[in-house]
Amino acid sequence: MTRTIGTSDRSDASHPETIDWNAFWRDADQTDRESATPSTHHVQDLLSQFFDAKGVPESFASVGCGPGVVAFHVAGEHPETTVYGYDAARSIVAENREGATADGVANAHFEHAALPDLDLDRQFECVLCYGTLSYVEDSADALRALYDAVEPGGHLVLGYVNDGFRRHLQRIVDDPAGHGKDPDRFDLAEFERRWRLVLDGESTLTYDAIHDAVGTWPRSFWEVADHPEERWAWEDVPIVWLPK
Repeated sequence: MTRTIGTSDRSDASHPETIDWNAFWRDADQTDRESATPSTHHVQDLLSQFFDAKGVPESFASVGCGPGVVAFHVAGEHPETTVYGYDAARSIVAENREGATADGVANAHFEHAALPDLDLDRQFECVLCYGTLSYVEDSADALRALYDAVEPGGHLVLGYVNDGFRRHLQRIVDDPAGHGKDPDRFDLAEFERRWRLVLDGESTLTYDAIHDAVGTWPRSFWEVADHPEERWAWEDVPIVWLPK
């Protein structure tokens, strides 16, 4: 049975065995939000370099957009680009819509959609999915849905975790204190639940797995952008692009 981690595309049922993103975004403080929005640190500047190399897209989608950091950034930097942010959590979609209205960001739109069955009614010149596939069990269907959302001649920008990241998480599980976790604050059971799919190796990916799913070889992002300083960000959490 295919399951989406977060809220379903057809209901707001949560999946407490991993993480309920609806509740998370409703209750998250600033620290929680920053920890759950890695694209803020690792994608925003890289996308600018990608656009410099490939051209600013007329349409852009961020799938699994969370609080819409990248979507709002692209919309602000490129007012001529139509930007959509999609997320499985209706709570954050509503928050983003309110923010776009309040700030007068007319070219940013936010909708509810969940992988692996996006079922979007349009395609985009550039689609981004970063920090999301870790919570989707059916990676192959999710990849096909993302690639289907790219218009011919466009690009899919994809961030995923590999087996190196799985080993990193397992080391934390085995020795939380040795990896800087405060024993008075670290909830091991919650950590294992949130990262269950990665720890079980069910949502880790490789170049071969991506190619097998969509029939196109991913290309290293470092063909068009500079390596980030954080080594783990490009070894254990690769970012690639796929032409269509």
